[in-house]
Amino acid sequence: MELSFNDQGSGEPVLLVHGHPFDRSMWQPQVTCLTALGYRVITPDLRGYGASPVVPGVTGLAVFAADLAELMDGLGIEEFALGGLSMGGQIVLECYRLFPHRVRALLLADTFAEAETAEGKASRNAQADRLLREGMGGYAEEVLSKMIAPQAPPEVAAHVLRMMRAAPPEGAAAALRGRAERPDYRPLLPTITVPALVVVGSADEFTPVRDARTIAQGIPGATLAVIEGAGHLPNLERPAEFNAALTDFLTTRLA
Repeated sequence: MELSFNDQGSGEPVLLVHGHPFDRSMWQPQVTCLTALGYRVITPDLRGYGASPVVPGVTGLAVFAADLAELMDGLGIEEFALGGLSMGGQIVLECYRLFPHRVRALLLADTFAEAETAEGKASRNAQADRLLREGMGGYAEEVLSKMIAPQAPPEVAAHVLRMMRAAPPEGAAAALRGRAERPDYRPLLPTITVPALVVVGSADEFTPVRDARTIAQGIPGATLAVIEGAGHLPNLERPAEFNAALTDFLTTRLA
């Protein structure tokens, strides 16, 4: 799978994985910050999102992970720091499960490690059916208030809404069906031996602080950063605070 991606800066490589239903532009504040500090930042559009090819059906987390490994192979990058938000965080955990030897450090933002419940499976599949039937517009309008906190800047709200509306329904639906079948990553957490930063918005409704604590407590030596006043997308809502936590982590733990 040839993913569309940006490869900016030079130095230690950092691969950032977007969430659902977004695209690589969600990482722009982090790209600007990290490249200025001498990092090489790779931000792909996952299959089914942004400018990458759309493959209908079911896209499991292992498929996303294999795409990312192929991308880094093509760039000649063997080892890298790896970060993801929400669905991107679950893809990051799957990457670590499949190729831990390639991962130098982990960023897990606003995500959770548990397997889907029976109720959650039904909900995700029903949501996938709706996206295929109606498109992204109604869904995007409905979930915007849960994606970001009320005090998020208007330009952030506009950016998030724009990403969600632009997501291809077939790709988003395939990812939803794949996430419905995801495994329980909690047994993986104690086996993680690389530095890990867990970040969460204090007002996140989708993945509350308790989910972040579960992950941080499960990974030996993990650092937990709670971004006050942010919702599910603290990297966009509170970029200064998010970037401070991320750059402090990378500069101290990758030294």
